[in-house]
Amino acid sequence: MSSGTATFWIIIAVVSASFGALHGFLFGDGPKLAGVLYGTCIGLLTIAYQRGVFLAGYSERLRRLPTPAYIVAAEISLVFVIVAGMALTGLVLWTLGIVDKPLMEAITPKLSTIPFALVMSAIIVSVLRVRDLIGGETFLNLILGRYHRPVREERIFLFLDLAGSTAYAARHGDLAAQELLKAVFSAIAEPVRRYRGQVDDYVGDQVIVSWPLARGIEQARCVACVFAIHRALDDDRARWLARFGLVPELRAALHGGSVVTAEVGVDRHKIAYFGDVMNATARLEGLCRETQRAVLISEAVLARLPVLPEGIEAEALGSYHLRGRSETMAVHALADRRRPLFVGARAEVDADRRAAGRVYAALRG
Repeated sequence: MSSGTATFWIIIAVVSASFGALHGFLFGDGPKLAGVLYGTCIGLLTIAYQRGVFLAGYSERLRRLPTPAYIVAAEISLVFVIVAGMALTGLVLWTLGIVDKPLMEAITPKLSTIPFALVMSAIIVSVLRVRDLIGGETFLNLILGRYHRPVREERIFLFLDLAGSTAYAARHGDLAAQELLKAVFSAIAEPVRRYRGQVDDYVGDQVIVSWPLARGIEQARCVACVFAIHRALDDDRARWLARFGLVPELRAALHGGSVVTAEVGVDRHKIAYFGDVMNATARLEGLCRETQRAVLISEAVLARLPVLPEGIEAEALGSYHLRGRSETMAVHALADRRRPLFVGARAEVDADRRAAGRVYAALRG
């Protein structure tokens, strides 16, 4: 689970402070500075624990428990985190002279405080869970009702497809393939966040990422994101080989233009995009197989980029007639000249993969 950006933690701090003030209003003699500080610190600590900033390994072990045992253990753990947070905050405030009470009273929670903190934490965690499930930007747009009425806008789309996932599932089974996809999608998340993209959807072994046009072309973020993802996977190749017997390879296609964006659904809402751009980007990603290139970009996007990221080169491949489109598309291949993969290196990688695959199969067998 993502630990979030500075803006995220500022929002959490503000919300937690308001809950601290609310506690003083409900159970004390009104909101006070000490109550606001208690709320801020406890809220930040609780959400940090929930999102794996600390004790991540412990939280992961809890999730492997049967559901009833997990619920009980998770609640007990959260109580300990809240009590520890109150004690630590009380110690600091007492040391600074902000609270005018004995030390033991400053670090010991009131009887009403723990249930209140648990309820407030549950509210924040539930909202964050919904946000994580549908994406931060999508969540905000739904709350604000930005797309209640269809809107025409310019966007850049990145379609990422995991090569060889079907064959992997055939060899190791659907559950193992799902574990691979889960790990790959998790690895993709950080570069997408870093380059201010948003994950719009997961379709099988494909990920759809998008940017508003101005944001995506600024500093060539859309291109930088693609190669940051490739580097993240390649830099961690030893772990991928040990865990799955392969290093994931992604095919990527970048295209953009005018789309109609609208909120759709009744029982389940989502932000959907309509227009030829979506179909064309999907076809462009399929062209990666035909051209044997890992990253393709349309002329429509490449021409708008002020400059390519350092080390990235574009090679014109000509115009292609993509299935389902009457017009041809000028296509370019992108490559990172700082990390070339020569034929000899490819053979060595394939040999490593075959050897790791045999070890992986033996371990699973």
